[in-house]
Amino acid sequence: MFRYAKELLLIIYLLLYAEYYIDRLNAIGLGFPVLLFGAMFLALTLALYLTAYIRQTLIRHVFALAMFASAVFFDVYTRVTADYLSYSSFVSLVYSGGFIQEAAYQYRDAILHGALNGLLLLFGIGLKPRHGLSIPNALRVAAPLCGVLLLSAVLFLRAGEGARGLPIMYTPLAYLNLFTYEALHNTVGPREPVTLARNSQAVGHDIVLIIDESISGNYLDINAPFGVHSNLKQAHPGVDIFNYGYAASIANCSADTNVTLRYGGTRADYMRINSTLPSIWQYAKKAGLRTVYIDAQRTAGNLQNLMTDTEKKDIDQFVQFDQTSVRDRDMAAAAKLIELLNDDTPELVVINKVGAHFPVHDKYPDAFMAYRPTLPRGQFTEVADTGERTGFNGQPDDWVLYRNAYKNTLLWNVGEFFARVFAQANLNNALLIYTSDHGQDLHERGNPGLNTHCGGDPVEEEGLVPLVVIQGSGLKTLDWPAQLAANKDRSSHYNIFPTLLQLMGYDLAAIEAVYGKPLSVATADEFTFNYRFNARLGAKPEWKHIDLGSIVTPTQAPASVAAGQ
Repeated sequence: MFRYAKELLLIIYLLLYAEYYIDRLNAIGLGFPVLLFGAMFLALTLALYLTAYIRQTLIRHVFALAMFASAVFFDVYTRVTADYLSYSSFVSLVYSGGFIQEAAYQYRDAILHGALNGLLLLFGIGLKPRHGLSIPNALRVAAPLCGVLLLSAVLFLRAGEGARGLPIMYTPLAYLNLFTYEALHNTVGPREPVTLARNSQAVGHDIVLIIDESISGNYLDINAPFGVHSNLKQAHPGVDIFNYGYAASIANCSADTNVTLRYGGTRADYMRINSTLPSIWQYAKKAGLRTVYIDAQRTAGNLQNLMTDTEKKDIDQFVQFDQTSVRDRDMAAAAKLIELLNDDTPELVVINKVGAHFPVHDKYPDAFMAYRPTLPRGQFTEVADTGERTGFNGQPDDWVLYRNAYKNTLLWNVGEFFARVFAQANLNNALLIYTSDHGQDLHERGNPGLNTHCGGDPVEEEGLVPLVVIQGSGLKTLDWPAQLAANKDRSSHYNIFPTLLQLMGYDLAAIEAVYGKPLSVATADEFTFNYRFNARLGAKPEWKHIDLGSIVTPTQAPASVAAGQ
């Protein structure tokens, strides 16, 4: 029995995913394609078998660990999202690597399950062979490399498609091959300097872009009858608030949206623009503004959202909160923003808030636990970007707890954030634009999965974000009321960068020719978000249209809760 333990472990492991293989066969149907699929499946399975019989222990163990990690990665993704791991999704996950710690805690049950399954593969390859093969050892060593290269070639020729239904341990490794190839052959071009025409007068007021994290537009009181108290709905002395209602995000993944907000990519040309045209910092400095970036999400100078050291050189002040707990970082960001608004220096300030990215167990104080019952609390309050999720397995009752914790987080990180800004900041000479990087799938419809965003088959709410302009009442910038009615519930993130440039004094016609329409004109936006942002190798982006008639909003809560009391 033990003589064939390796073979038995590998067979059991492959059989665990029998439904995955059968689903693919059913999708292909009868015909020549199924023969090609069968040949590919057999070739990869044979390569796996030969890998398990590599004579040198160290080499065999290296391949075992690589295939184990790859298989667990694929398994966990499918468990969390209830969807297939496409190449575009893989690239988005690589770019969102800054959130790996949160994801590890949020989805630890899925990771544990995937790892336990993967142990069969790990030991199936890693155990010492009990009998020999007549095949030369050099061919056994070459087998896994050839398997990955073969699949990589197929994926390259088919724009990232072609791995569905095949043994899962090869897929992420082949994706990594493609990603590395693209990184080495990125020939988009050098970054260009600012060339847009603008008036010669320096900007004399602050411009602030507040990018919240995972704040879904349908959960705030400015858009939904029973939304969470945001402090943006009521009037504040000396301030004008223009609510553009629901807006479409750029994408349903953080990095994709953030890099495009900083570089101004359009739906039609975002890859070239994001890679070669000037950043918002460069435009701001050309307009005479001091530049400040407040990153409440990361610490120790770590960069995220595809920001590079080269981009950072155009930021005059780079702010993070190394000694502040996760729960209090948005309040620290508010305090820093208040300081900047009160310093009488014209600045461009861009903020990445903590917001409501998972896990949401401990992202609010006990005093803001207005919505109950909620997720278990207290285990990771002082640990950066982590949280306990005991017993959460994505069932409807679990999502009720999650949604309550999410709403409590909004009371704190949105409602209290703006309460402090309105109470303490001098907004007379400031223009603020507030939005979020993407929305959330909080599984109100009972759809399967554990993920809240960044999936390959998103619900509409994943791309639904707030869009609000806040301005000192005496400040004269753009004519916001002129197009407010026309643009409300009809605009998107793609209108923000042109708006920022117009606020900086750049020529409107020149802006529109490159970056599209600002909020000062009728946007006529397509109201779609991109869920295949990293379309590679000839693949095309995938756009999801948001039908506001189908959006799910929170149900009624007691008046004291709805007001955040």
